Amino acid sequence: MKIVVLDGYALNPGDLSWKGFEEFGEVIVYDRTSFTDKKEIIERIGDAEAILTNKTPIDEEVLAAVPQLKYIGVVATGYNVVDIEAARKRNIPVTNIPAYGTAAVAQFTLALLLEIVNQVGVHNDSVHQGDWQRSVDFTYQKTPLMELQNKTLGLIGYGEIAQATAAIAHAFNMKVIYWNHRPKEPQASWAQQVSIEELYRQADIISLHVPQTAETQEMINQETIHQMKDGVVLLNTARGGLLDEAAVAEALNKGKIIGAGVDVVSKEPMADNNPLLKAKNCIITPHIAWRPLETRERLMGIAVDNFAAFIAGEEQNVVNKRD
Repeated sequence: MKIVVLDGYALNPGDLSWKGFEEFGEVIVYDRTSFTDKKEIIERIGDAEAILTNKTPIDEEVLAAVPQLKYIGVVATGYNVVDIEAARKRNIPVTNIPAYGTAAVAQFTLALLLEIVNQVGVHNDSVHQGDWQRSVDFTYQKTPLMELQNKTLGLIGYGEIAQATAAIAHAFNMKVIYWNHRPKEPQASWAQQVSIEELYRQADIISLHVPQTAETQEMINQETIHQMKDGVVLLNTARGGLLDEAAVAEALNKGKIIGAGVDVVSKEPMADNNPLLKAKNCIITPHIAWRPLETRERLMGIAVDNFAAFIAGEEQNVVNKRD
C-alpha cells in the first residue's frame, strides 16, 4: 500500500521515525504541502491509497480527483481540515488522535498563566540588561505581580485538558469553576459547574478548552468581555477562532483584560496585521503547547495504531462512522 504524508514536518521535524507506517507499505513524506493549491495536493496524493494530514485541507474537489483513496489519517485532534461527509459518502474512514496532548496542553496553559502573573521573562531580561546591577535596592519589580491562591479559574469546556488544567490550578489553591455545553459532573468536589454567564461574572482567570464550531466562533467578543470582571486574565490554548481578536485587543489596551496568553490565533501562521500583536500585556506563542517530544511520540504511536486497526478491518478513532 502507498501512504503519503502531506505535511509531516510539524509532527516529525526529524526527531521521530515513520518506521511504524513503513511496515505497511511505501511511505512518501512531504514536509509541507500548500494549504491553497489544490492541484499540488491532488498531485502529491497521486495514486496513494492512504494519506496522513495535519493541516492540509482535504475537501470534496480533492477527494473526487483521487478515487482510489481508502484512508485519511488526521495527525491531530481537530479534523475540520477534512470534509467528513464527502469522505463518508465515499466510504473513506477518517481517523484523528484524541487526548494525546492532555498533560502537555494543561501544563502549557498554566505556563502562560504563570508568565502573566509573575513576568519571569520580563525580569530575567531586565537583570541581563544590567538593571539589578545598577539598582540601589536589593529587590525591584518591573511589572505588577499576582498571587494565584484564592483566585477563581473559570474553564470554558470541561474535557480532559480542562480537567487536567483544573487539577493543577487546585494545587495552587485556586477556586475552580467551569461551564460545559452539556452538563458534566465534576471530577472532584472542589470543581463547581456554573452557567456561562456566572463564569464570566465570577472568574479572575478564564481559560478556553472548547472546539471551534459555528456555536463557539468568536464566543469571546465585545459583549461577553463586557460581562467579565475588570482586570480578568484570558488564556487560549484551544483554537484562535474562539476569540474576536480585535475585541480582545481593545479590552487589553483599555485594561478590562489585564493580561492574555494565547498559543493559537485565527489565522496560522500569524498575519502581520493581527491586532493581538500590538495589544498590551499579550503573550503569544506559535501553537506549541502540543509539541514536546514525548507528546509527539504519543501522537505518532496512536496514528500508527489507528492505521493498523484499519488494515485489520477494525475501527479506532474513526470520526465519520456510518450510522
